[in-house]
Amino acid sequence: MSVPRLVIAAPSSGSGKTTVATGLMAAFAARGLSVSPHKVGPDYIDPGYHALATGRPGRNLDAYLCGPELVAPLFLHGASGCDLAVVEGVMGLYDGAAGEGELASTAQVAKLLRAPVVLVVDASSQSRSVAALVHGFASWDPEVRVAGVILNKVGSDRHESLLREALDAAGVPVLGVLRRAPQVDTPSRHLGLVPVAERRSAAVEAVAAMGAQVADGCDLEALLALARGAGALTDEPWEAPVTAVKERPVVAVAGGEAFTFSYAEHAELLSAAGAEVVVFDPLRDERLPDGTRGLVIGGGFPEVYAAELAGNEPLRKAVAELALSGAPVAAECAGLLYLCRELDGQPMCGVLDATARMTGRLTLGYRDAVAVGDSVLAPAGTRMRGHEFHRTVVEPGAGAAPAWGVRTPVRRVEGFVQGGVHASYLHTHWASEPGVARRFVERCRTS
Repeated sequence: MSVPRLVIAAPSSGSGKTTVATGLMAAFAARGLSVSPHKVGPDYIDPGYHALATGRPGRNLDAYLCGPELVAPLFLHGASGCDLAVVEGVMGLYDGAAGEGELASTAQVAKLLRAPVVLVVDASSQSRSVAALVHGFASWDPEVRVAGVILNKVGSDRHESLLREALDAAGVPVLGVLRRAPQVDTPSRHLGLVPVAERRSAAVEAVAAMGAQVADGCDLEALLALARGAGALTDEPWEAPVTAVKERPVVAVAGGEAFTFSYAEHAELLSAAGAEVVVFDPLRDERLPDGTRGLVIGGGFPEVYAAELAGNEPLRKAVAELALSGAPVAAECAGLLYLCRELDGQPMCGVLDATARMTGRLTLGYRDAVAVGDSVLAPAGTRMRGHEFHRTVVEPGAGAAPAWGVRTPVRRVEGFVQGGVHASYLHTHWASEPGVARRFVERCRTS
């Protein structure tokens, strides 16, 4: 398949990748192109802004969670029928999983997609030195094609002239120049940007401003020509394996402002496995969807909405009753906190004999995991890779077995398996192990 594509990378975090990538998506979509948005790594928040810019689901490309062999197939699945794909990188161009070389880096994804890289450089504190910086990134790995630069946070016409002169000598074309523009900044808190679901009207305005700034400051025709020169990929698009069923059990999936972290493929896998996927909002809905046979609660920010979640007592009781009945419940990170007895002193669902609280310490990183025992998601011994990203701790009581054995690099056990409940801090990507969705839906059908 031939999909025009660009990878938007940077020398480091904070250079402006999200602004440029989202702005490009919005600018090209405004021209009438169907744009497929992608994000390197396990990030859940940036894809929400990408979806707002394009009207399509933001999708992740993570060579650690899914394996390098699935990067191109997942990309082609998401980009099918599109005029252009824009892939936002993660961290610095060559930064990946700690101690794993190029694994999960933007550079590796660019190579797997055979895509040109556009380097976003924060030029606010440099002039001629920009050429040395860009030359270093362009020459570090001959298999990575750094095809152009977008200069961000340029101070003046004189500053722009000095930067262009230096890069002309380096032989790397300047494809855009963006001036400092605080109106496109997006607010952050303890785990990064505030998700779109929590500030939709303001986010719409911010994305529109990004699109206007990029359209004004970048050579869109040159960028589109660069993308169209990427050539064909020989991989087959990924498809969720379909299970033929007569009965489609309802699987309720938590959404709304408190639970915004989910990979697009999870709902597709559940549906293909025979489930009727229904989204509900634990902040507002006082009961689970009619006929609910299973429950999936992903990640998000329950600590921000602890009081509101606690105040929805009817739903908390409904979740507890469903779990007590033995129905399958899969909870990740925020979902784990919601199932505890309390979070920061606020009552939660009480499914697990555990309490959770916010701390000042960030737990972050990729994890190798193995299922300690059988659960609704996987039989004992199943190996998966995951990612942790939280500032909370859970203090367990008794009565539940651990979900995973993980290496971080020390070995420890993590999470809870109790009846039909599988709850863990670990975010996993089910496309890497499609049997997870099939097993879960089958348990929903038979429990």
